[in-house]
Amino acid sequence: MKGNVIGDIFHIKTKYRRSKMRENFSLIKHPELYKIYPYSKKIKLPKPEELSKKLLDDVLKQRKSIRSFSSVPISKKQLSYLLWASTGIQRKESGYEFRTAPSAGALYPIETYLIVNNVEEIPDGIYHYSIEKHVLEELKPGNYGSDVARAALDQTMCAEAAVVFVWTAIFDRSKWKYGTRAYRYIYLEAGHIAQNLALAATNLGLDSCQIAAFFDDEINSILDIDGIRESTIYMSTIGYTKIKN
Repeated sequence: MKGNVIGDIFHIKTKYRRSKMRENFSLIKHPELYKIYPYSKKIKLPKPEELSKKLLDDVLKQRKSIRSFSSVPISKKQLSYLLWASTGIQRKESGYEFRTAPSAGALYPIETYLIVNNVEEIPDGIYHYSIEKHVLEELKPGNYGSDVARAALDQTMCAEAAVVFVWTAIFDRSKWKYGTRAYRYIYLEAGHIAQNLALAATNLGLDSCQIAAFFDDEINSILDIDGIRESTIYMSTIGYTKIKN
């Protein structure tokens, strides 16, 4: 393995092999499925409703990454739908609350945070999405678009977009069952969620751009998470395209 970079080593070390398959369940207590901020101000979201009836074929053909956004705000209803469509609860069955994106073992390690820059009826600030209650939990009021843009390698679209979705992973939720292999599943799940968001945005006539280039610890610091037990792994901007003159 000499000369291999860390990514190559990770891929090799996390392979499943028939001769070495074993359960990875830990004796530690199963991590909580939902993260909550009990003392935060809550903003109730409208019930997610279908706001467009585009055909899936049309949505797939129209989806594209946009890196320049206008100053037109998105609505609270649109944001509610985007949150549900990306990772909201789809159905309750057999004691599980299944979501719109698949998750290995239904363990759901991904958390959703929002940097709100321009959303009707929602003040600018940093929020956590409570999936269980379908509400926003206010963490920090104020305009953080420029801070996030700087942390995202100076990508100004983070300050221009109506809202920036930031996805973090609470690693122990998946590691509890899958050990080191959990990281593979976590990254896949983030991709599922981001694609759900991109297609839902297109369906509403909005645009998006997915972002994996950022200074991890700077984003983590903005969200006040430790970067070890929970860390940022993916982001996306949402808004209306800036019309070129």
